[in-house]
Amino acid sequence: MTKRIAFQGELGAYGHQACFEARPDFEPLPCPTFESAIEAVRKGDADLGMIAVENSTYGRVGDVHTLLPESGLHIIDEAFVRVHINLLGKPGAQLSHIRTAAGHVVILPQCGKFLRENGIATQVSPDNARAAMDVAQGDDMSLGALASEMAADIYGLNVLARHIEDHDRNTTRFLIMARELDLSRRGNQGMVTSFVFRVRNIPAALYKAMGGFATNGVNMTKLESYMVGGQFTATQFYAEVEGHPDDRNVQNAMEELDYFTDHIRLMGVFPAAPRRHEKAST
Repeated sequence: MTKRIAFQGELGAYGHQACFEARPDFEPLPCPTFESAIEAVRKGDADLGMIAVENSTYGRVGDVHTLLPESGLHIIDEAFVRVHINLLGKPGAQLSHIRTAAGHVVILPQCGKFLRENGIATQVSPDNARAAMDVAQGDDMSLGALASEMAADIYGLNVLARHIEDHDRNTTRFLIMARELDLSRRGNQGMVTSFVFRVRNIPAALYKAMGGFATNGVNMTKLESYMVGGQFTATQFYAEVEGHPDDRNVQNAMEELDYFTDHIRLMGVFPAAPRRHEKAST
């Protein structure tokens, strides 16, 4: 039986590209939202979920970090996708014909320079591949889509301008989610442990909580905060550290963290992707 991997967007989305590159033996399952992609995994309609979390140009993706802790799923892997943005148009259209380009709200700022230089207005679409689909199904030769070359192939569009992103290392990071936690050591680039926590309401609690990682030589590669339940006084943190929960220094650091927090949840243990350690790439 073919395994399935859920992603947000239509076929041809960058999430689809991530699935194709990271799990080519899985059948891609397009979902309209991140919530529905997570739900597909939770219900068993898909074995894995490919969830975009951050982009090197745009930053954090929406409210994903508020969705993941409550999803009941676990992070088992990460994938980095080089996001090449292309302007797609209907067959016969030329760059000079395009007056408006449609794309997801996240992608529009990533190619803002090109759009301004060519006098092209923007139109928000729920998904980049959906924008390509709409252009293909419509009859407006002045409307283009900002999407992948995969989307151009799927929907029969022409690439009018290739690789128009503002930054030549534009990359999106995805987390691969599963129903079961995987604590096995795997990969050859080291392991990453991810978790969420809330600090106790005492002076300098966050500073003290982080001290255990420094004194135990544990490198924290990510620390992000976000409000919980819309309250300014309730802040939750998402963190990633290098190492495995079985490593003694990670255990010591987590024990110190526990003393200064009132909530900790392990989100996942996964192998560091090779792209983490790359310098510049184009």
